[in-house]
Amino acid sequence: MFASWLLIYFATRGWNDMNSALLLWGILFSSIGLGYFVYGKRQTKPVIQYTGLVLMLFPYAIDSSSLLVLVGVGLMVLPKVLSRYF
Repeated sequence: MFASWLLIYFATRGWNDMNSALLLWGILFSSIGLGYFVYGKRQTKPVIQYTGLVLMLFPYAIDSSSLLVLVGVGLMVLPKVLSRYF
């Protein structure tokens, strides 16, 4: 289902809009998200696990490099903030 959505998305926008910075930031945040997901699953911490899942998937939805970095860093900090104040 996701692959078909991705194909439709690039078919309407064109492959030329793909920015190398977006690709590199997406790979970085997806890798960090995989680490969060595995750690959260092994430690049975659902907040970290779901944050990792969101970190792996959100780069596909954002077109701006600066917004991608801001959201990614915010998501990386989210489990620490939630565990500290809640």
